[in-house]
Amino acid sequence: MTPDELTPEAVPRSNGMPMLGLGTWQNTDDDQCAESVRTALEMGYRHVDTAQAYGNEDAVGRGLAAADVDREDVFLATKVWIDNLEPGDVRETTRTSLDRLGVDYVDLLYVHWPARTYDPEETLPAFDDLVDEGLIRHVGVSNFEPEHVDRARAILDAPIFANQVECHPFLQQRHLREFAADTDLDLVAYSPLARGAVFGDPVLEEIAADHDVSEAQVSLAWLREKGLTAIPKATSEAHIRDNWASLALDLDDDEVARIDAIERTDRQVHPDFAPSAWG
Repeated sequence: MTPDELTPEAVPRSNGMPMLGLGTWQNTDDDQCAESVRTALEMGYRHVDTAQAYGNEDAVGRGLAAADVDREDVFLATKVWIDNLEPGDVRETTRTSLDRLGVDYVDLLYVHWPARTYDPEETLPAFDDLVDEGLIRHVGVSNFEPEHVDRARAILDAPIFANQVECHPFLQQRHLREFAADTDLDLVAYSPLARGAVFGDPVLEEIAADHDVSEAQVSLAWLREKGLTAIPKATSEAHIRDNWASLALDLDDDEVARIDAIERTDRQVHPDFAPSAWG
């Protein structure tokens, strides 16, 4: 299949979630954000990811409304920020998020980090309530280590649908991938291009040259080979299209092994409230 032949149906899915989406972190220009969402959806993307903390849910909603795509065909995700994880705040701010997005429900609502006002016994039943009310379809967690996931599962009635974590060839998250595979948990990779660090890496550069594609496409294809959903941020039509074209790229076993063997470690996101396991 060539990039020109790609359709929304060509995007692999995991439990109904398209395994390539549009990330919107740091896309804070309202008009640009709305246009990038519209462009991506009309190109064929069917997964859009945002968060309360990104400050762009209104713009994402505008893009969703402007696109010639039915709402029911879009897998839409947002996240509850760490200051809003007390039960009443979860319910109130989620409704505010829905208003900003201009939708009646989101497909996936994440706990953004296990930090600050996060108290599993208090926070998570509020997520169950939102599922029961039909305001969210699935519960997700983000930046959780296995022990956080295990504790959350012991409390929630709803299954944990996905754990969204930073993952790319320079932060391969082997222990989280193994845990996810063993416990039937989807992983969603944010910063899948290592915030641009994939460009110029000699291994990725050589593989990209062999296929006449970008290093970004190689990184996204590698993540797909590992069973991860990727949500690269992109604002320009050219970058949105380049990421989309990664769906037409298949890496062979040798190429995957060469990327697996990259020894560089480069975590891009490490706030002071990150899990202590991160060091």
